[in-house]
Amino acid sequence: MSKIFTRYGDGTPVELSESELWEDMRAGTEDAADRANVPVLTDDDLKYMYDILASPYSFVSCERGKEVILTYDAGTLKIRRVGVNVDRIQALQVYEKIMGADTMELCHVDYSYKPIKPIITMEQPIMEQALLSTHIPLLYGAMPNLGLYSQPDGPFPNPAELLPMGQIKEARESLEMTVEEAVRDIVFTGSAMYESGADGINLDSVGAAGDADFLASLMACQKLKEKYPDICIQIGMAGEFILGMHGELEYDGVRLAGLYPQDQVVLAKKAGATIFGPVVNTNTTESTPWNLARAVTFMKACGEVAEIPIHPNMGMGVGAVPVNDHPPIDTVSRASAAMTSLCKLDGL
Repeated sequence: MSKIFTRYGDGTPVELSESELWEDMRAGTEDAADRANVPVLTDDDLKYMYDILASPYSFVSCERGKEVILTYDAGTLKIRRVGVNVDRIQALQVYEKIMGADTMELCHVDYSYKPIKPIITMEQPIMEQALLSTHIPLLYGAMPNLGLYSQPDGPFPNPAELLPMGQIKEARESLEMTVEEAVRDIVFTGSAMYESGADGINLDSVGAAGDADFLASLMACQKLKEKYPDICIQIGMAGEFILGMHGELEYDGVRLAGLYPQDQVVLAKKAGATIFGPVVNTNTTESTPWNLARAVTFMKACGEVAEIPIHPNMGMGVGAVPVNDHPPIDTVSRASAAMTSLCKLDGL
């Protein structure tokens, strides 16, 4: 019996038999369904995915007519990371005119709202010049990154130090104060960049610091939407599951800890988000078939309930893409083709 080339979640090549590939796909979808309490993929879904994964070609694509928008977060930083030494406006032009990006974002190397706030007057003219040099929708993006508000980087006691000492009440109080400060920074920075002409604001890696991080993003999104009813706000998540670092924080009466993508998107829409970027984390010790079946299971459930466009994250370490600075195109293309064909999504 012939072997099928695939990879592990860290990009390591591996060959699986047909039965092993099927076994991994079933295990992946069952894992996601069990965690998020959503349906497993149908046999037709798994057969379609099998055909994509078993293709002998190095690169595969979606069917004609099922193409989606391609956008990039922090692209002006990532292009330098791979050795293309250009400034930010040139990077935006490369993505638009050479790589065919449908939307892009301008960002700063300190990719968080807290450090950007003091230098906002230097970011505004760069945004204005970038808009004059490009045609595609151009967002301004950064992370809420509530970790920067805790000592030693910020003013508030560090919950990660308080919790192991059993100081739960103090840790929660610190997180609550952090939320208030982060909301102010996000709204201030987002307002300044939107008034400078940005086509939208991106909140990236939301939830990286747990439920307080997600709450700050939702509250900031709501305030920006109230201030500018026509503003485009994209919320891109950091992980598939909201960690309960506080445990009791709520938005619109819903406890945030423990939410999976199909629940996250509902709150994002209530907060006023225009686009939602759900995430499924890649497991480095499992195969691509396992990771992909798992990711599609989450995203299919999210797409079924979403009332706003969803753009699943398909980068390094998420969306079944290997955890690698230079993700292999064979895996990236297969994961993207399966996502666009099997899930109700609007972009990647």
